[in-house]
Amino acid sequence: MTGTTSPLSFPPGLPVAPLAGRFAGPEAGRSARREAAGREREEGRSQRSGPGAALLPTAIGIALLGLVLCSQGLWIFGKAIVAQVLLERAFAATLATGRPVKPWSWADTWPVARIEVPRLKANVIALDGSSGQALAFGPGHMKLTPDAGEPGTAIYAAHRDTHFAFLADVRVGDEVDVTRQDGARFRYRVTQTSVVRFDASAIDAFAPGHNLVLATCWPFGARTPGALRYIVHARLVGEPGAPD
Repeated sequence: MTGTTSPLSFPPGLPVAPLAGRFAGPEAGRSARREAAGREREEGRSQRSGPGAALLPTAIGIALLGLVLCSQGLWIFGKAIVAQVLLERAFAATLATGRPVKPWSWADTWPVARIEVPRLKANVIALDGSSGQALAFGPGHMKLTPDAGEPGTAIYAAHRDTHFAFLADVRVGDEVDVTRQDGARFRYRVTQTSVVRFDASAIDAFAPGHNLVLATCWPFGARTPGALRYIVHARLVGEPGAPD
C-alpha cells in the first residue's frame, strides 16, 4: 500500500478518521490522530462550558445578593438593639429629671413610654411620633392620639421584624404595661387581635374608654411592604367592661 490515499467508498455512518489512519499511510494516520485529539480537547472544553458553566455567573450573583441581604438584615437588627440601649438611658434620664431627654444629639424625637408584656418578657422604649426615622429606632406613639392612661385610644406602631416582632406571640388576656415619661404606669389587658388594611382600621382614637392599640405590618416574616396591619387591642385594667 502506498502513502497516497486510495479512493474508497465508505458506508454511511462509518468513522472516517480510523480508516484514514489504517489505509492512508503513516503521515495521514498521524494527521488523523491529531485531528481526533483536537476534537477530544474541543469536546472537553464544551463539556466544561456546558449548562453548569453557564449557570455559574447566576449562582455567583445569587450568592452575592444573599450576602447583601444578610448584611442588611444584620444591620437592621444591630441598629435596633443599639438604639434601644440608648433609648433606655434617655428614658431613665427623662424619669429622673422630669423633662424630655434626646437619645443622641441629632435626634428629632425622644422617649415617651416603656411598653412591656410580662408573659413574653418583652420590653421596648417608644418614641414621640411615628415617622420613618423614629420607627427605625423604636416604636412610635402616633401623634394626635391620647397618651397611655388618658381617655380614648393610645396608639403605638413599630416594625414587625424588630421592635414589635413579639406581637406575633401576644394572646388575648395578656397584660401590657405602659410607663409614661412622667412616671405614671398603666396596665392594660389584651381583648382581641385583628388584621386590617392600613386605611380601614375603624379605630376612633377619641371614642369613650381607656384603650391601647399596638400596630405593626402583616404578615409577620414578610420582606416586602404591604397594605395590611396587625392590630393588638387592649383595655385599661379596672375600667368598667375590661376583662379580669
